[in-house]
Amino acid sequence: MLALFPFLGGCGSEQETVAQGKSSQEDATENRIVATTMSTVEIMDELELDLVGVPETSSKMPERYKDVTVVGGAMSPDVEMIKSLNPTDVLSVTTLEYDLAKGFKEVGLPTTFVDFQSIGDMQSEIIALGKKYEREEQAEKLVAKYTKKLQEIQEQVKDKDSPKVLILLGIPGSYLVATNESYIGNLVEMVGGTNAIQGQKVEFLASNSEYLHESNPDIILRMAHGMPKDVIKMFDEEFKVNDVWKHFSAVKNGRVYDLEEPVFGTTSNLQADIALEKLAEILYEE
Repeated sequence: MLALFPFLGGCGSEQETVAQGKSSQEDATENRIVATTMSTVEIMDELELDLVGVPETSSKMPERYKDVTVVGGAMSPDVEMIKSLNPTDVLSVTTLEYDLAKGFKEVGLPTTFVDFQSIGDMQSEIIALGKKYEREEQAEKLVAKYTKKLQEIQEQVKDKDSPKVLILLGIPGSYLVATNESYIGNLVEMVGGTNAIQGQKVEFLASNSEYLHESNPDIILRMAHGMPKDVIKMFDEEFKVNDVWKHFSAVKNGRVYDLEEPVFGTTSNLQADIALEKLAEILYEE
């Protein structure tokens, strides 16, 4: 069983990181923050901070930001529109840094890429954002919620056998295998599961059903990322047409589960406590 995650670490970035941001002494009213992902929007809302720009989304926007300028999708924000808002900080996530950093830098946008690759990383970033924007009390309260939930779950499962779990990430047209370096892999380990794929340094691997069968998982988790209805249909067709799947113990025993966004995303978000709870129910189903 993993120990409780630390939440005071930092994250590296070619751009500004949270811990290297503006002094907490600076007047909070001078902040003009643009959040380009819903995960950062939700955290800003919990920290009771105003925004001047938010991403385009099909999710429910917090009431605080209902009239705020929309600056495009998380993966392709409108940099010129963001620039016109004269932001003091533009928030995105490290998983999009490779795609976005150059464009932000070219137009001179002050950018912070926050690390949400695990719950512990998210906690660290929340604490750092709280210090940066003088919202330390709100940040500590928010972080404590996830620590408490994990403590409760680890106490519940401490004497149970660790199930072996295969995690598939479906994207339109194909699927990948999630390792313990991924966010969902981190969640599985947090609640005492063992990833069927070990010893990898990357988050996701190309799929090979014959090789995966050799891992002999007790449970198969299927995540749908992007166009979830289409991805679930793709998974159902794959499991029906590809004969190898019927030989998996997890399939024979009816231990295949579909995990849906936004509770289960590719990076951490404020529904992480719900995700932990749901995973514990799945892994230790009576």
